[in-house]
Amino acid sequence: MSIVDNKKAFFDYFIEERFEAGLVLEGWEVKAIRAGRVHVKEAYVVIRKAELFLIGCHITPLLSASTHIVPDSTRTRKLLLNAIEIRKLIGKVEQKGYTLVPLNLHFTKGNVKCEIGLARGKKQHDKRAATKEREWEVQKGRIARGDLNA
Repeated sequence: MSIVDNKKAFFDYFIEERFEAGLVLEGWEVKAIRAGRVHVKEAYVVIRKAELFLIGCHITPLLSASTHIVPDSTRTRKLLLNAIEIRKLIGKVEQKGYTLVPLNLHFTKGNVKCEIGLARGKKQHDKRAATKEREWEVQKGRIARGDLNA
């Protein structure tokens, strides 16, 4: 069950591989994510000292959050992956043109997971071609339904 998707990532990047990573979260963050108060549109993944971190993910705290803590909505969150997967990602990201982007947040067996993608940036003409292809698919659907006003 997906909580939030990063649609902009699919528009800006070619996604070549996907990985599912766990997130290190605080209690108030899990409650806010369950309520759907999270944005990953401007988030990105960085590698520091052979560890992955999610930066820029905005989790808006609930009004009923605990009073003894001060919630930081855009703090850096650690991603949990196997060491083999991390080494593989480090090798790929060091190649020119590759980056890691968060694709979505979802629940797996009650835990919040982040699907990250190994991505290569699209050029402007690639984005135009993707938009044109998407519009053609919509047009084909309208023609198939017999909607002549499309």
